[in-house]
Amino acid sequence: MHLAAFLIAGNASHSQVLWRHPESNPGGFLKLDYYAHIAQTLERGKFDLLFFADRLAVSTRFGGDHRYGVGYGDQDATRLDPLPVLGALAAMTSKIGLGATRSTTYSQPFSLAREFATLDHLSSGRAAWNVVTSVNQGEADNFGLRETLGHDARYDRADEFLDVVHQLWGSWAPDALLLEASSGRYANADRVTAISHRGRYFNVRGPLNIPATPQVGPVIIQAGSSHRGQDFAARWAEVVFGIQPDLARMQRFYNDLKGRAVKFGRKPGDIKVLTALMPFIGRTRAEAEEKQARHNALVDPIVGLSTLSSHMNVDFSGYALDAPIADLEVAGMQGLFSLIRELSAERQLTLADVGRLYASGVLVPQVAGTAADIADWMGHIVSKQGADGFVITPVHLPSGFDDFVEQVVPELQRRGQFRLDYRGDTLRSYLQD
Repeated sequence: MHLAAFLIAGNASHSQVLWRHPESNPGGFLKLDYYAHIAQTLERGKFDLLFFADRLAVSTRFGGDHRYGVGYGDQDATRLDPLPVLGALAAMTSKIGLGATRSTTYSQPFSLAREFATLDHLSSGRAAWNVVTSVNQGEADNFGLRETLGHDARYDRADEFLDVVHQLWGSWAPDALLLEASSGRYANADRVTAISHRGRYFNVRGPLNIPATPQVGPVIIQAGSSHRGQDFAARWAEVVFGIQPDLARMQRFYNDLKGRAVKFGRKPGDIKVLTALMPFIGRTRAEAEEKQARHNALVDPIVGLSTLSSHMNVDFSGYALDAPIADLEVAGMQGLFSLIRELSAERQLTLADVGRLYASGVLVPQVAGTAADIADWMGHIVSKQGADGFVITPVHLPSGFDDFVEQVVPELQRRGQFRLDYRGDTLRSYLQD
């Protein structure tokens, strides 16, 4: 199986009480050594990659301003720019893949292609790009737009964006750079090509001003769960990150996505589906469940609803907390909202219940038990084709991955279900292993 770590360069993760956890360093997320400890721990555990989710605004939808999200530290209260963090971590690690989120809605292809080409060179082929199409009004406000792009229009723009950046990454042939000091020939200009792209959204001449990188472009990560988002992922992604609360839904998502790959001329195995997991690990199951209860006791449903409002681009502050969630059309994360509606109907959840679920983990399944229990659960999911691996999300930091690396990883290795060491020279090679 493959393993990734989910991070935000800020106060929270999927757990929005992470910064309040008694085992967290509450202000450490502003310091580089915090991230160095995390990355080095994950590399010791032979993780394929770590990646930072990102958003380009504080939460402003709940109640119409930033006061609640910032005041109580929801998921968007602080987010450092992840690419400089990864640049520093590239010098502090040697094997683990390094991923960052960048939005196709508020970036330009040429500048983004340069950023990730630089990271891929400096990390010797470990770069990954988590592609997102930005959804909320706060981001639009920060970039001078009156409203966000429509759902399908965001993906139409993203399709063209991915086409352009791949052309730019390929604009230098691998053998174009000569560095012949004696003759003075820096590069074979005939092996460097202007892309001359003219499209609906972008006009880019090129070529890129960076030679071909070790991976000839980063590994592409995606997390779209709507029908349009899954088509986008099936066309472009090498890793797809999913949030599904149970095996049946994991299998449905897995099979749907793998089936879509074929219509884009790809093989199902070209895409690794990693499903999210929040583990609570103890020497006994009772100890693990106590850890889980202690974490969830910190949850404030309004913090969850603040993030939910941001994700769905809907202000939930005016809805009754003790009533079921309204049947709304949302402009934001439509696949995730469909899941929320399903769970609300199945479990008879109120809006406050949804807020608690969202604050505790944004619907990521929590599994509490011994290392053997966690390994059993993970092995079962993979054996039943619910996933090719997992995105592990922490409940406290910077030491929140230590128990997993020191206890669960060795258990998986003993069972022959996870690598003993890295094989290959690049992140893409790990994913193909």
